[in-house]
Amino acid sequence: MLPVIALIGRPNVGKSTLFNRLTRSRDALVADYPGLTRDRQFGFGKLGPIPYLVVDTGGVAGGEVGISELMVEQTVRALQEADIAIVMVDGRSGLTAADEHVADLARKHAKATWLAVNKAEGLDSAIASGEFHGLGVGDPVAISAAHGDRISALMDEILSPFIADAELIAGEDAEDEEDAGDDANAPLRIAVIGRPNVGKSTLINRLLGEDRLVVFDQPGTTRDSVAVPFERDGRQYVLVDTAGVRRKSKVHETIEKFSIIKALQAMERSQVVIAVLDAQEGVTEQDVSLMGLILQRGRALVVVANKWDGLSPEQRKRVRDDLDRRLPFLDFARQMTISALHGTAVGDLLPEVRKAYRAATRDIATNDLNKVLEDAVNAHAPPLVRGRRIKLRYAHQGGRNPPVIVIHGNQTEKLPEAYRRYLINRFRKVFRLKGTPVRLAFKSSKNPFEGRRNKLTPRQLQKRKRLMKHVKR
Repeated sequence: MLPVIALIGRPNVGKSTLFNRLTRSRDALVADYPGLTRDRQFGFGKLGPIPYLVVDTGGVAGGEVGISELMVEQTVRALQEADIAIVMVDGRSGLTAADEHVADLARKHAKATWLAVNKAEGLDSAIASGEFHGLGVGDPVAISAAHGDRISALMDEILSPFIADAELIAGEDAEDEEDAGDDANAPLRIAVIGRPNVGKSTLINRLLGEDRLVVFDQPGTTRDSVAVPFERDGRQYVLVDTAGVRRKSKVHETIEKFSIIKALQAMERSQVVIAVLDAQEGVTEQDVSLMGLILQRGRALVVVANKWDGLSPEQRKRVRDDLDRRLPFLDFARQMTISALHGTAVGDLLPEVRKAYRAATRDIATNDLNKVLEDAVNAHAPPLVRGRRIKLRYAHQGGRNPPVIVIHGNQTEKLPEAYRRYLINRFRKVFRLKGTPVRLAFKSSKNPFEGRRNKLTPRQLQKRKRLMKHVKR
């Protein structure tokens, strides 16, 4: 499993800024205003020696009531689920009572802690961090989340205990992918994710043909991820219910929080994702967030609208319109409408999963890629940049699951996003890559004459100008 890092601290110490720095995104709202983040944000870390998950939490000040009290509950839950907690303090404001309250929470609930003294740019490290030794959550490390100072070194130290495990998992995943590509009977690992009570366990039981997982009409019945192997029509599968199982006698009346971390970790080790939505409730903010993370990780995807039975024609049209409006970035995904409880259309789900996986792992010949690229450029040429046409010369496949197409040319870094989408849609249509995202990687050729102009003598420059005039004529 990917290591999980939780960022905690009092309001406005820079947690969201560090989150954006680690994920190389702007997913977390950042402003010079305390308490802006009120719920947990999740992202995949990209700064450091190995992959990991980052959780950004709301600020904790102590003595919370109302919505602030709920924010503390979210922070405690993040600490309990995380492998590491980074306690952030403000090196310019100094130690406060709120910092001591945060440190107390970390000592009670965190497995391991690191203390980051933020906003230390321009300050002496020893002076900025000196007064924070008394918090008792590790030696202070002076950083600047806004400027990136000492962030890489901090992540190298934090993640060093997990490197060996990460390399082992990466090797196992590579072997699994290689086996799955070579052997049609190798188990296909499928993660079933979705909000609480959308019918994930009911769907898995229907696919298995038995009540293997506990089903209870209350959100949060399943608490952890459980892998269920089975065989259908000579093909082996492993279904992962991303909430898990516990006995009915252990189910209490309190509604438990949905563990997005468990879902993301299960998704990371799976080859295809079945995203389950509740058709009766429509697409929610949490659905949109989960789908965005699936897309970010490049997983083959089947979107399932469950509880379709009983909806009127008007309601069904509204749900379809809602999917198109709120999930336009999933136009590549296969979409189905089912009823897990009654079994409607559930029999068509595994064939759709196999189609999505075949698309994600397809080998595409270089000649075919170049033919499609040439046709696409001839039909709609790339734009001009400062009077020079962007040139796309040739393409080849650079990876699978998801398919990665590497395109070589000149000035490719200046290619507009709209033209990139045009190329992706062209490749997807020709090669029938429905069910999987397609990623493009561009490589620009270096100009062999770059930097040589100034080395020419005046006579050589004059001769070159005459030659260029002759060429233009």
